[in-house]
Amino acid sequence: MTKSLNLALMFLLELAVYASVAYWGFTVSDNWAVRVLVAAGAVVLFGAVWSVFGSPRARVPVHRGPGRLLLELVWFGGGFALLAAAGPVVAAAVLAALFVLNGLLRWRWGQSAGAIRPGGRG
Repeated sequence: MTKSLNLALMFLLELAVYASVAYWGFTVSDNWAVRVLVAAGAVVLFGAVWSVFGSPRARVPVHRGPGRLLLELVWFGGGFALLAAAGPVVAAAVLAALFVLNGLLRWRWGQSAGAIRPGGRG
């Protein structure tokens, strides 16, 4: 059960990146239209990167090894750095700490990045 909770935490952290990026986008300007465009554009950009490289059904899968580590550090680190840049530094630090803990547990337990598969096998 603990391993399943760790995979659920991974998913929640992925969602937190999107929320962080959107939040950052809404802080870049006083102009409402610019805020919406930047937030939406940043979320789409992060989503495209994750879709192509990080998701379980990625077109160019990077699910193991140094490439996966680099992808996660850049993607999650970028999302949480943008959140910190927008203001809530403590929230960004907590999310980053949870990401590190999650990654260490996934490594310790041998959980692959695409471990949640249809049929519940992980």
